[in-house]
Amino acid sequence: MEIFFYLPAIFMGWALGSNDAANVFGTAVANSLVRYRTAVIISSIFVVLGAVLQGYRGIGTISSISSQSLVSAAIAMLGAAISVTIFSRLGIPVSTSQAVVGSIVGIGLIDGYVNWSVLVKVVICWVSTPIGAMVIGYVSYKLFSVFFRRIPTIQAQDLTIKVAALVFGAYGSYALGANNVANVSGVFGAFMNPRLAALIGGASIALGIITYSYRVMMTVGKGIVELDHFSAVVAVFAESVTVWIFALIGVPVSTSQAVVGGVLGAGLARSTPVVNRRAIWRIVFGWLGTPAIAASVSTPLYLLTRALIVR
Repeated sequence: MEIFFYLPAIFMGWALGSNDAANVFGTAVANSLVRYRTAVIISSIFVVLGAVLQGYRGIGTISSISSQSLVSAAIAMLGAAISVTIFSRLGIPVSTSQAVVGSIVGIGLIDGYVNWSVLVKVVICWVSTPIGAMVIGYVSYKLFSVFFRRIPTIQAQDLTIKVAALVFGAYGSYALGANNVANVSGVFGAFMNPRLAALIGGASIALGIITYSYRVMMTVGKGIVELDHFSAVVAVFAESVTVWIFALIGVPVSTSQAVVGGVLGAGLARSTPVVNRRAIWRIVFGWLGTPAIAASVSTPLYLLTRALIVR
């Protein structure tokens, strides 16, 4: 019977994969560096590897934000998953980390316990994510361009970019699994083996990538700023490094914020004059609205479920 409580986590993993795969391969697919099908296969494999090998740190962080029962954990995941799915349907990349934390905090306030010190640490990392990715994107563009210009032929340059897109995409997928699997199964850290939780979470993320990731890939790849192929690869590299660093720290962060920071950093480094501000504001709205929307979905569900159980 307990298995039914874990179904919302699988739903959450599917929603995360459908939304956040765009943050790894969106620029490469939209710029025709990598085929969509190839991106999906590589991303699915490396997401699971990252989740299983390094996802346990973030699981510990998420599980410590508030005390959970199986019921509250399931409702928190359901509320977050519904919120992320809504934004995915609209083609808006959002922060699954913020959706999950918004749900957890909303329910935690009802139950009367939120670990504010952990929450503050998480929020600080959220704020640092786009800034760090922008800096890495800017510096990486300047550094990589020195070596790239020394490649003698256009054909060799094209091949280098395509190989880099695949390698950095695999790395970014690994970082996504290592960092964001906690958003799927972190609330269940007290109820199952962390490795098993990471495996289930990673597999459900892969399912979302395979079945429903194309729309958001196009939004991320072309809706923020027009990138050349070299800049697109640099942006993914910056996002991947940033997310992986926070995976080592043990704080799930927004891959959406990381990739936008990387894209803007690369764009600034190449002096790109036109940035699609409307697309950025849509994404910013998603970031700011996601925690509140997730909390507004999960809290009434939790209150209703608790009332039914008491009866």
